[in-house]
Amino acid sequence: MWQLLSSPQERGAGEQALAACQELPAGPGLVIGSGGSSGGGSDESKSGRRWCLQPWSHLEAAAASCGAWLSSIGLDPERVAVVNPLPGHHMGGLMPQVRARVWGVPLLELSPEQLKTPATLLEHQASSGELQGREFLLSLVPTQLQRLLADPSGVAWLQGFALIWVGGAGLSPALAEQARQRQLRLAPCYGATETAAMVTALDPAAFLAGTNGCGQPLADVSLQIDPSHQAIQVRCQRLSPGWLAGPQVQPFADASGWWSSGDAGSLGPAGLQVLGRLDGALNSGGATVFPEQIEAALAQTPGVAALLVLGLPDPEWGQRLVALVRPSSAADGPAAVANLRARAAALPPAERPKSWLLCPELAPNAQGKWERQRWQTWALNAQGLHPRGHG
Repeated sequence: MWQLLSSPQERGAGEQALAACQELPAGPGLVIGSGGSSGGGSDESKSGRRWCLQPWSHLEAAAASCGAWLSSIGLDPERVAVVNPLPGHHMGGLMPQVRARVWGVPLLELSPEQLKTPATLLEHQASSGELQGREFLLSLVPTQLQRLLADPSGVAWLQGFALIWVGGAGLSPALAEQARQRQLRLAPCYGATETAAMVTALDPAAFLAGTNGCGQPLADVSLQIDPSHQAIQVRCQRLSPGWLAGPQVQPFADASGWWSSGDAGSLGPAGLQVLGRLDGALNSGGATVFPEQIEAALAQTPGVAALLVLGLPDPEWGQRLVALVRPSSAADGPAAVANLRARAAALPPAERPKSWLLCPELAPNAQGKWERQRWQTWALNAQGLHPRGHG
């Protein structure tokens, strides 16, 4: 039996897709919404939300693989406690539950409201007797990490964890350096709904020593980079059997068992480096530019609360880079833009935004990810361009 896992807002669409499928594989398993990574700029990658099948056996195998990785870095998965502040209808919030069950350890669920009041987190965690003597593990997205680092109580809480996985979006160099200065044991990782969460993770000791990136593949995972368009390709036994495509299930893997993600990357001695989304890559002056790399380079600029780089049509550059800026306060707007311009001057010409637009409402979604199409429309309207045909 296949069970739908979704937010209340998306339940109708998920139920409709599940009811339309006439060739479901044998269950049990979950149907989970995926952002639509298929790589290479194919039609699938532009189709938006897809409903991905993940058998329970795959989720349990992923938890076992994660436990083996913990053992390899000196943590006993049977002597930990799992703390989960992520929503359960996404893979990032589901897998802490599965790991706790497979490892037979306590699970502490946190609501978004609790995470917004760091002063109460230490008391809440210390009040549970069953957690005494255990090593604490946590999963965060970078936005949550940044907010907690801005509060002394949040920093103190984070310092109590033996390991903090950070995924779901890129970790900027500036944010990584803040975490190192506070001796936080971060483990940046990479994974997807299609792969039942993480397929690589960086040892916290290597992170604290200055290593960047998402680490080496887990023992049950093979990685390669497609040379034609730099797509990260994954092969593992826990890859989803496919996604709901009308009456059929469309497989993710090719004939050789490889799945092409929607992310570009590179592999080196330190493991995987994620460059950015392939479907978000821009052509600026003949150069391929990944907005995430520019955003990371300009992150933590004084006076800037949020920054998003987009590409608008341009006859000279192909795509003209535009930066949306949410200043720390309305009064900080001019200074924030001036600071950003100064920092951007050190970037290659193709990576320097040509326009800077103040956008007080700019923010990622609840999962810490950017809805780039939404902000692309906003930028087109702000520039007096009609959004139709410029998606």
